[in-house]
Amino acid sequence: VQLQASGGGLVQPGGSLRLSCVGSGFALDFWSIGWFRQAPGKEREGVSCISSTDGSTYYADSTKGRFTISRDNAKNTVYLQMNSLKPEDTAVYYCATGLCSPATGPFPGDHDYWGQGTLVTVSS
Repeated sequence: VQLQASGGGLVQPGGSLRLSCVGSGFALDFWSIGWFRQAPGKEREGVSCISSTDGSTYYADSTKGRFTISRDNAKNTVYLQMNSLKPEDTAVYYCATGLCSPATGPFPGDHDYWGQGTLVTVSS
């Protein structure tokens, strides 16, 4: 049972990337999935999540209107579409299972699963 995050890379400010979180060994549609990021010297931040119960979503204020989270259950994948990227979006991005509150964001527990992280660098 594992999650694999991918899709990071180097992009210029204003550009776009789509991150993928693929589950293996279990069906992601039964799980709420969160995306997190951690920039050098900063604490980990919950960026977005999507609930398994009703598909409700959460976005951090810094990403609203620019990021979109979605599922493709046939591919057992959760995506994070990131548009209008800014240098401050530079971080390692992780996906994880856990709770998802539309009000407060993703909340993984001690026994939830994490992907390995994918680096997003926004720079000219």
